[in-house]
Amino acid sequence: MHMNRVISTSVPSTFLGALVATLGHARTLEALVRPLLELLQSATGMESTYVTKLDESAVVLQVLFARNSNRLTVPEGLSAPWEETLCKRALDDDRFYTDDVAGYWSDCAVARTLGMVTFLTAPIRGKNGELFGTLCAASDERKPLSDMANHVLTLFAQLIAAQIERDKLMAALHEANHSLAATALTDAVTQLPNRRALLDEMQRRLASHRDEQALIVAFIDLDDFKPINDRFGHDIGDQLLQTVAKRFRRMLRDGDMAARVGGDEFVVLAVEQRERAAEAASALSRRLEGATRGRFKLDSVLIDYDGASVGAVVAELHCSNPQELLNRADEAMHAIKRSRKHHAALPASSIAIARYAWPVIE
Repeated sequence: MHMNRVISTSVPSTFLGALVATLGHARTLEALVRPLLELLQSATGMESTYVTKLDESAVVLQVLFARNSNRLTVPEGLSAPWEETLCKRALDDDRFYTDDVAGYWSDCAVARTLGMVTFLTAPIRGKNGELFGTLCAASDERKPLSDMANHVLTLFAQLIAAQIERDKLMAALHEANHSLAATALTDAVTQLPNRRALLDEMQRRLASHRDEQALIVAFIDLDDFKPINDRFGHDIGDQLLQTVAKRFRRMLRDGDMAARVGGDEFVVLAVEQRERAAEAASALSRRLEGATRGRFKLDSVLIDYDGASVGAVVAELHCSNPQELLNRADEAMHAIKRSRKHHAALPASSIAIARYAWPVIE
């Protein structure tokens, strides 16, 4: 910003030095505004200087920051309907300075209550003309307006608008970065955490676990998921995955975590007291297998599913490698899968899901 074009050459060098120092150290809106309000008092001779914020619906104006040094006090947090404010009247009338508030706006209750006689304001607008609020100075006495004071007010309003724009941009960038980070750690189909997120969480829990607690890792494989995809299409397959994920969410306790780690593979984490962790792991396996068993209504298709293969392991006391622990859970799941196929009453009973699936008759 070309400061010398905005402020007249009569501005004292000490004032410019203070302004440059303020701009150099300000990292937040408040850190910028509070020194500017003090400088604005010096430039205008007003007892009160303040910044207002107009809410997004343009209904309420609130005093965000204020500096008061004499009888007239404008409290921070003071709010009023936008239509009733002195700022709104000044902008509508294109009268940004007056030393006779009562003469021009006698119906403004806020100004009358505060005892304002002289009032000076400038709109704080974004690059697109959006009105953020106002920068104001006020006195309970008649005060003249110098060219320097007018220039300073305009410049400060521009500086505050630029900081607000910067803060909004940084907030948008932060939100976008958070969204990208969440996307990178989320499975697109089920909206569960993905493998990367799971391993990160396992590492965190293993590093922070207490000796009396144990981490349980349950590995779930939806047996014969491929025949469902082949027969009914990938849309139905995705719906089955999404429904299974919802069932997992409903059955998990606070602190448990479910993740999708592959095409038809899920993992659930749980923490239990070490003395009963083995029993809890078996119970968790049964609950997860039960959550995947039964009838699934997916668009125009009903699928009777015989349940997934679930293998659960308990982390040893000094276990620190999440991938090795996950591999152990995977091996436990495959052992269950082999056992189910070997002991099934019907050959390859889990494959029977394809035979027991049929279109819904409306």
